[in-house]
Amino acid sequence: MDNASYTTLTRQSGLMRQMSVVANNIANVSTTGFRREGMIFAEHIARLDGAEPSLSMATATVRAVDLRQGGLAQTGGAFDFAIDGAGFFLVQTPQGDRLTRAGSFTPNQDGELVTPDGHRVLDEGGAPIFIPTEAKQISLAADGTLSADGQPINKVGLYRPADPTDLNHEAGTLFRADNGVEPAPGAKLRQGYVEESNVDPVREISRMIAVQRAYELGQGLLDREDQRIRGVIETLGR
Repeated sequence: MDNASYTTLTRQSGLMRQMSVVANNIANVSTTGFRREGMIFAEHIARLDGAEPSLSMATATVRAVDLRQGGLAQTGGAFDFAIDGAGFFLVQTPQGDRLTRAGSFTPNQDGELVTPDGHRVLDEGGAPIFIPTEAKQISLAADGTLSADGQPINKVGLYRPADPTDLNHEAGTLFRADNGVEPAPGAKLRQGYVEESNVDPVREISRMIAVQRAYELGQGLLDREDQRIRGVIETLGR
């Protein structure tokens, strides 16, 4: 296989990864708090021996997360919280603390505020939030203060990665910050709302079509290159 084929194959591999990311974005267009992702392509150029020109290889192994805010949908739920501004909720999972923008919560049987997956929501001090079982009315202030029947009981924590570049999408709407988290100032909370996915379905479908066409062009080049090599082998073998 010559250099043209190797170069095209690296491009095709990156396009396949990009197609997978686009498909995942489209599948989560209605997922609360989901963040759109994209692929970052990088070009690596190597010098060849002799009079041969340089060889360029493309790779696409890094996913970029789009942190732009999604729209806020009103639900009226007492434990549906939306972040208006930058920042994340911090939840406790079996793998460690994780960040999320999905704010659809509910108290469990022990009175702990949890996500639909059972992960405990943490307050500004990193401790679980408890909701009194006898409370008749729960209210949330813009600064995150939770009150039960008019009495403050806790404050929902808002966090961000300590290193802005250290945000790794783990699964669904969860993110991991390996270098720790810190309070996120300036953000406000709204009760009775959830943040929608920030995926634009029309844009993603357009991206899918563009990636598919680029892949087909690359496949056509590989097919023609294969035919050329076969033709040379047949000619030399006569």
